[in-house]
Amino acid sequence: MARYIDGFVLPIPKKNADAYRRIARRAGRIWLDHGALEVRECVGEDVKPGKWTSFPKSVGLRKDEVVWFSWIVFRSRQHRDRVNAAVMKDPRMARMMDPSAMPFDGKRMIYGGFEVAVDL
Repeated sequence: MARYIDGFVLPIPKKNADAYRRIARRAGRIWLDHGALEVRECVGEDVKPGKWTSFPKSVGLRKDEVVWFSWIVFRSRQHRDRVNAAVMKDPRMARMMDPSAMPFDGKRMIYGGFEVAVDL
């Protein structure tokens, strides 16, 4: 069955990891409530800076930060677009969308939508 993924790479200050985890749980529940199939939030554990490119380089990782790699699974691009539109209108998201309340620098987050090409 085809799937569509929204993927994210974020630099999270180590001191804000618990705060980010709380927000990620709340936001993930909202995505699931609106029909997302899966939500995964993963903290970097074996993520080394590369010579030319890497997860740390991609977000300009600082010494006091750790890389998180996250994704949300949908049935299709159309399903993703419907779910995301509903999530953005959900009043539970309002507090979490305030940039001054986020426990990370959203300008350094990388994200995009991906069609699954191989699904084993």
